[in-house]
Amino acid sequence: MFRNKVLEAETLYYSTNLKAPDVTFREALLKGLAPDGGLYMPLRLPNFTARELEEISEISYPYLASQILGRIIGNEISRDDLENICNEIYNFTVPIESISDGKYLMRLDQGPTSSFKDFAALLMGRLMQYFLRLDEKHITILTATSGDTGSAVANAFHGLENIRVVILFPSGEVTNLQRKQMTTFHDNIQAIEIDGKFDDCQRLVKTAFMDPALSGISLSSANSINIGRLLPQSVYYFHAWAVISGKPGDQLTCSVPCGNFGNLTGGLLARKMGLPIKRFVIATNENDEVPLFLKNGEYVPVSPSRNCISSAMNVGHPSNLSRIISMYDGRMDEKGQIIRPPDIRRMKKDFFATSISDARTRETIRSFYNRYGKMLEPHGAVAWAGLLEYIGNHPESSGDRCVCLETAHPGKFRDEIKNILNIEPLLPDSLCKIESRTEEYISLENNYDLLKKFIIRNY
Repeated sequence: MFRNKVLEAETLYYSTNLKAPDVTFREALLKGLAPDGGLYMPLRLPNFTARELEEISEISYPYLASQILGRIIGNEISRDDLENICNEIYNFTVPIESISDGKYLMRLDQGPTSSFKDFAALLMGRLMQYFLRLDEKHITILTATSGDTGSAVANAFHGLENIRVVILFPSGEVTNLQRKQMTTFHDNIQAIEIDGKFDDCQRLVKTAFMDPALSGISLSSANSINIGRLLPQSVYYFHAWAVISGKPGDQLTCSVPCGNFGNLTGGLLARKMGLPIKRFVIATNENDEVPLFLKNGEYVPVSPSRNCISSAMNVGHPSNLSRIISMYDGRMDEKGQIIRPPDIRRMKKDFFATSISDARTRETIRSFYNRYGKMLEPHGAVAWAGLLEYIGNHPESSGDRCVCLETAHPGKFRDEIKNILNIEPLLPDSLCKIESRTEEYISLENNYDLLKKFIIRNY
């Protein structure tokens, strides 16, 4: 029975660059990036049987998370400790709304920072603190954000005694509210505005991890280059399937707004664990490097990345593409060079990829509200437009069960929403409290030496 399943034995994690030793989950979580510059992936995953999947609909989200993640992490953390952590952090709802004709919207915006990043950041912070206390160690989190990761990490890690956090965000490419969610937490949280794009922030972070001069500082990451970000994200795919169907044999099509592709990778991990997902709709904004790659087989990063209203997806070279390519028997290094081509034919079978313009995003927000009386934010609108395009190109799938992932609260984009709908979205309590807080952050040029000096001087 699902409820009585014992924890799996220890699982090891390999680097996508295949030049670093395999490590335990604890080591992968605390390292963030492998020493060869690759990203960690599990060597094996548990497989959930049809009978176990049937039982999912009977249990709460916190318990579901503890059971799935317990089977992945194995005996590195006790069942009781993991269950207690999940009960404490997942104290918010995960609404799934029926829209029409078997199409659903999963709102992942009910957490403390009104973003889907809360699901992973909250658990990462608690698991890191759990292992650091056991080892009596301290670490410094260095992470890049295109918007929501920074706020989720600042909230989740604020006040954790064994962890200090440095968050890099691109100047002018996050909303005022997103910035305040990072810059109004103090104590162990430091936000740095970089005069550049998200990809520049990500490059600075990766360079720091590989710099021998910083080897004396225990650095780790909390964005989706860390495997600890992806594993919790696999859980809400199980939740969506259980709520929408929950019957063996029923498949689900998932439309995922994609930027750094961590959300999609979480869904792929869920599928590898036995969740019956028929197909993934990859919906990007105008940063269309992955849709073009799947179309013509040639990967060319978008540089500089294009600034779109779905700001968290303004990524010209998604880090997690190397993980996805490894899952399809290929190999890509951290610079985006394809060392061994993946199985493109299988990828095209599993994915439908499309790029949605800002104009189309705005029109989707408008038409969705006019038709259904419900509000989408830009990222969810990209996913909904992608889903409609997929169904239009595959009319045989019009009766399939489909879920679209809404990844942030519309209130985080209230200026844009007001311009489109002439309605100002209500802010949840968590965002209202941010408005009056005092911001503290520094600004740096897009220069690694300046960042390096700051880290050495302060950490």
